Amino acid sequence: MIDIDAAFAPAAAYVADGRIPGATLGVVTASGERAVRFAGHAALVPEREVLTEHHWFDLASVSKVIAATTMILMLADEGRLDLDAPLTTAIPDLRQYDVANAAERRLTFRDCLAHRTFLPAVEPIYTYGDDPNRLRAFVLQREWKHGPPVYSDINFILLGIAIERITGQPLSAWPLGEGLSYGPPPGPAVATEFCHWRGRMLKGEVHDENCSALGGTAGHAGLFGTVAGVLDFAEAFLNGSSVSSAMIHAICTPQFEHRTCGWDSRYPGWPGGDACSPGTIGHTGFTGTGLWVDFDRGVAWTLLTNRVHPTRHSEAAASIFALRPAIGDAVIAAVS
Repeated sequence: MIDIDAAFAPAAAYVADGRIPGATLGVVTASGERAVRFAGHAALVPEREVLTEHHWFDLASVSKVIAATTMILMLADEGRLDLDAPLTTAIPDLRQYDVANAAERRLTFRDCLAHRTFLPAVEPIYTYGDDPNRLRAFVLQREWKHGPPVYSDINFILLGIAIERITGQPLSAWPLGEGLSYGPPPGPAVATEFCHWRGRMLKGEVHDENCSALGGTAGHAGLFGTVAGVLDFAEAFLNGSSVSSAMIHAICTPQFEHRTCGWDSRYPGWPGGDACSPGTIGHTGFTGTGLWVDFDRGVAWTLLTNRVHPTRHSEAAASIFALRPAIGDAVIAAVS
């Protein structure tokens, strides 16, 4: 049995105190048992809208694991790419004007999945133009400033381009399952933030500026999901119904520090809390989302919030960093 009320209690308190507008928690076990609780509002401005179980959340960087990472690993399973081959096997025109010396041409798929590259964390790509194809070309031909390995959106933008090149289709053509979709979502959406670049409150429109400029679909962001859609994805990982043993090994094996292929493995102070087993992986999204899968205990949970609504620049928005581990610990206690 899942004591979902106890698991949700920390989030319920945050909503009641006004630290986040709304929150949804979903928990699923390997046997298929699942439970969901939600509270608060999908939007506060310009009008209040009560949150329901059927609202779609902008998953932000959780897109990296549900979509891009899964796509890359499935293509590897099919023999359509080699994780240890350079990106140029799929993107031959990467830094094509400096074939002999460009370090970008030596980066592998595994390097990008594990964020063990020299690429920067983020770049305001959206400020360089408004043509998605031109911006993709900019990403491919730019000589990126070198730095120490960091968690980088650029890694996954490159992986997204590679997927498109290998499949000959946009990322949105990949079958994601019910409850997961590149935007705009086909149902009621949770509001995120007032975007000063676009001059409007975002609702059902991708929050990430670079993803928006790249056409709304990119390797690092752009996916929307309902709690049921995210739980379906997690349950398939827990019971192995749609993933191979090679994929599970790749996402559970550290490649660089605490990073696996696409995911984070448990490390001290991580957002998944202290109570989960060592065999737990997870990923968070800037908008206030997150997904964690504890393979040893056979349980997964997703916490979906709109913590950036109506703005990321508030103490309330920062409170998510304490809420996430509290939820993780509460979930483990609720299923133990």
